[in-house]
Parts: sequence; C-alpha cells; structure tokens
Amino acid sequence: VTCVEVVEAYVERIREVNPLINAVVKDRFEEALQEARQVDKLLSESPGNDYLEEKFPLLGVPITIKEAFSVHGMPNTSGLVNRRNVIATSDATVVSRLKQAGAIPLGVTNCSELCMWYESSNRVYGRTNNPYDLQRIVGGSSGGEGGVLAAACSVIGVGSDIGGSIRMPAFFNGVFGHKPTTGVVPNDGQFPNARGVRTSFLCTGPMCRYAEDLEPMLRVMAGPGVNKLKLNEKVSLEKIKFHCMDHDGGSIFVSPVDKEILQAQKKVVEHLEGKLGVQVRRVAIHKMKYSFQIWSAMMSSKDSDGQEAQLFTDLLGDHGKPVWPLWELMKWLIGMSSHTLPAIALGLTEKLMKLNPGGNAKLVSMGKSLQEEMEALLGPDGVLLYPSHPTIAPRHHSPICMPFNFAYTAIFNVLGLPVTQCPLGLSSEGLPLGIQLVAASYNDHLTLAVARYLEQAFGGWILPGKV
Repeated sequence: VTCVEVVEAYVERIREVNPLINAVVKDRFEEALQEARQVDKLLSESPGNDYLEEKFPLLGVPITIKEAFSVHGMPNTSGLVNRRNVIATSDATVVSRLKQAGAIPLGVTNCSELCMWYESSNRVYGRTNNPYDLQRIVGGSSGGEGGVLAAACSVIGVGSDIGGSIRMPAFFNGVFGHKPTTGVVPNDGQFPNARGVRTSFLCTGPMCRYAEDLEPMLRVMAGPGVNKLKLNEKVSLEKIKFHCMDHDGGSIFVSPVDKEILQAQKKVVEHLEGKLGVQVRRVAIHKMKYSFQIWSAMMSSKDSDGQEAQLFTDLLGDHGKPVWPLWELMKWLIGMSSHTLPAIALGLTEKLMKLNPGGNAKLVSMGKSLQEEMEALLGPDGVLLYPSHPTIAPRHHSPICMPFNFAYTAIFNVLGLPVTQCPLGLSSEGLPLGIQLVAASYNDHLTLAVARYLEQAFGGWILPGKV
C-alpha cells in the first residue's frame, strides 16, 4: 500500500470514532496527507530501501501526540483556558526526532488540566471517553493518547508521565505504555515542564498497540541517550528473576485491588512458572504502603540546590491573572470557574503540604531508602510484577472520590525506575486488564522483552467492540 493510503485510512478512522471518544482535539490531516505524498515520492525515486530504512526507521508511520507537547502549528494549552490561543511555533525535542525519523503526526490528543489528574477532561476541549465503554474514563494525563490508540486511530503515540500519566491511560485503554528510566528521553518542549526536583520524576515515553513498537520508538525518542539503555542486549527470559506483589500492603488512601486484576496477575505468574520454568518470588515491600505520601512529599521537596518545587497554583495562572484556589472553588460551585475541580483541589492541598515540613522530610528519606531497597531487590536481572491500578477503568467523575489511586504508578516516578504497562485481555465487563513490569534503572530492555512475551501469551491489545 502507499503511504497516502495508510494515512487516509487513519484519517477516516479518526473521523468515524472521534465524535464518540473526543480524543483528537486538533488535527493536521491536510499536512499529513501532503507529507504522505512526499514519502511516496521518496520511495519511488529511491533505488534501494535499506538506506531509507536506516535513515528513516519510522518512514510514513502515522502518529498522534499529547497536546501538552509542542507540535509546530498546533495548539499547546494543556487544557488551560488562559492558554487557548497558544499555538506552538516549534516542535518538542521528541516530536522533532520522530518527524526526522519519518513519522507523520495526524494531530494532538486531549489531556487533563495541566496534566495533573487521572481523568482527561478540561474546560478547553471537554472530556475524552473510553473506547471500550463511553461511560468510563480514559485515564490521565495522556488519556487522549490512550483512547486514540485503543480505538485504532493511530499507530504509535507520545505521552508523558510524572505520576502514571502514560501507564494509567495505557492500562484503562488496553494498550502498551513505557515510562523509561528517568533522564534518558528529553522532556523539552512540553507544558508544563518539570522544574527543580521534579525534573528527576517526569518522563516522556512511547505508547502503542503492539509491544514490538515500544523499542523502535524509544530508540528514536531517546536519541544519543539511548546508549544508556541496554536495548542491544539479548534477553533470556528464563534467566530473569521474577518478583510479584499483589498490592501495596493496604494503604488507607487507596482502593483495594479488584479481584479480576489479581486473577490476571495470578495467571501471569502461573504462565511464567509453567512455560518458562522460572520461580516467581512473592515479595512484600513494607514501604510501598506509603506510596502516595512518599510521592507527594518528594514532589514538593527542594532540589539539591535548595530550589523550591514550582507551585501548581502558579501554573494555573499561566497567561492570566494569579489564581486563588479557595476563590476558584467558590466560583466552581456556581459554575463560574474556568478550572476543573481536580485542579482547584490540587491547588488547595498544595498549601496543606507546606504545613508539615518535618513529616515531609521523613517521607523523603523513606523514599530514598525504598529506592535503594528496590534497586537491590531487582538488580541487573530482576523484574517486578505489580498492578497498574487498583481498579479497572472507573466511571466518569468517580476518581474524585478516590483521588489517590494513582499511587500504584506514581511511586515508580520518584524511584526513577523503568516500567512497562502491558495489557492482559478484558474483564467480565469487557474492560481492559493489565500489569506493570518494573526493572532496576537502565534495564528497560528487560521490561520490554517481558511485555513482548506476555503479548503473545495473553493476546495484547483487543479491538474495542470486538467481543
């Protein structure tokens, strides 16, 4: 098939399903088709494709990108009403690298307001719906990306993750998402970008329907930084030391893990033991029970130079007047605020965090010790199996009742570990199940290899509406 035919097929698919899911918030179909024609011209004029394959590994591949990233000529609001007229005049580093590798962006996808909530809904673009059940959330903050991939509207996509923003949407939408080892893929060109201590927690990474696409995407996105990852090392699955944790130990802030998620994880353990002949070791890491508290404390701590973390309230005031969360809450109650309730709530709780510096320091210290414990446990050849989220995709608005469930993903951001979210079929209600695969720093190759294996064993992505 020609590149034009491929792009046309995806454009048609987006036009068919986007009115239902509201995932693509701005398209660039005309430009994409123009770029596809150039690809076809290049292919017809090129004597051998080997050179092209090496120079343009993603030649002609349609992609979508989270709206928080700068894509030349596209909006870059991050769901903030005051930024609704902001149009990107350049490309984020990862977008530029993907374009240089030959990929063709079809458009940008929805996110939560300022990328800090796990339902992708804002006052600029509205709400994105889960393709498996329109009454369910797509997760956040890269939720539009998760939904667009699940609905087969794009081949691969770009997400970012500071508390699970790649892995939660990948889980809720039954696709693959990879949070790389911290500091390998550049975060430049996204809004909001991390400052101070948070630069060690924010990760940009690939999302896709097929596990084998994670690695080529990661290679392109990481650029020269890819040398830190051992992607050329052959992985022998039988030699991996597998560990398994069913839940965080029972945090009072987080829902208990759903039975069907536990069953799916049990099936993975049985499969690995039965087919690979490995022994999956059950572990109970006590500090994981405090995941939410550790993440919160580390997110608001000072960096090594003593620089304070940027206040979320300051970000809310971008391109506008300063924001007073309490005043915004009053306005919200009468339908007058231009902010979402989760964003206002985060602004309010941020103030509370500052009231207990002693408690925060203890939690930061606990986080550092948990990091050492995890690195020691996993070592050069370990992979931990851990739930991606305690519940299957919740209904719209319900996350506000259990706001801290993202702790299951967030803890790995502050630990800096690479994690791959891998789909594991559908629940009895036809909603995606999945699992997180965690390795020690710079061992991304292990989690990617296990994800490819589990995709073959459990079927990977399943087209919504097929069952």
